[in-house]
Amino acid sequence: MPTYEMPLLLRIMKKPELIQTLKRTAEAIFSTGGFIRKMENCGVKSLPFKLSAHGHVHRQANHFFIYFDAPPQELNQILDKCNRDMDVVGIKIYKQNEPSNKECTFHEEMLPPPYRPSVQKLMEIAKKQNRNKHEFKYNNGLDYYPFNK
Repeated sequence: MPTYEMPLLLRIMKKPELIQTLKRTAEAIFSTGGFIRKMENCGVKSLPFKLSAHGHVHRQANHFFIYFDAPPQELNQILDKCNRDMDVVGIKIYKQNEPSNKECTFHEEMLPPPYRPSVQKLMEIAKKQNRNKHEFKYNNGLDYYPFNK
């Protein structure tokens, strides 16, 4: 099962009601065969624009992130259950990207350009190419080049 992240915006309410809403959201995930990896509370924040949900206009919301694993075919069911909840202002589900393992090249990048392996590789390529194609050829029969001073 792939990992998903769900930003969840909940209306401003007291802590016991907030806990009940989060439990309902977790139940929607558990009922589809998924499991929750992590929940983050980002606190109460102002929304960038007014949101209208369930007949009310919201300017602030409780922000949560829920990271969970679930079967891909069950995501619509999770969204449907959460969108019907009167306490949920906004919800989306995104597939979480796998972190890529890149090798640290900071030491190589801090070297002066002529000593970097990438620059040395470019210099070798330049040497292999015939860059002197337009070099002057002395085919004029004179013993000297007339345009040198």
